[in-house]
Amino acid sequence: MKLKNLSLICGAIALGLTAATSFAVKAEANSSLPLVVAQSQEKGASLQRLGLTDEQKTKIKEIRRSTRAEVDKILTEQQRKQLKTVMRNREAGRRAFDSLNLSDDQKNQLRQVMQSQKTQIEAVLTTEQKEQLQKYRDQMRARRQQRNM
Repeated sequence: MKLKNLSLICGAIALGLTAATSFAVKAEANSSLPLVVAQSQEKGASLQRLGLTDEQKTKIKEIRRSTRAEVDKILTEQQRKQLKTVMRNREAGRRAFDSLNLSDDQKNQLRQVMQSQKTQIEAVLTTEQKEQLQKYRDQMRARRQQRNM
């Protein structure tokens, strides 16, 4: 059950982080949470493919900024330093968070924050954009499953 919960956390984090746009990445280059920036640069194309308006980009940028602040509050100073080090070594996603030895309370808080981010971002998207994003997420999930076989 714990592995499933951790997988859900990491999945939510990864999905939330794919919500970046190159516009948001440039503005977040000085982020105290390098995971967001590093993964955004690699996976940020998912929302770019949706043809976001400038207003949507601005709203998503603010949602992500708020999420980063919440994540920073959840992690201890030592965990933030560890995460920064892990990200410098180009480890991402689940591996990065596995190394932090998160408490159950922190895992639950992160899950809630990331679910909130996902919900807020989806509220900014049109129905067509949500469908396209879901299709992209399904494709990514299928690729991960193929790699794990």
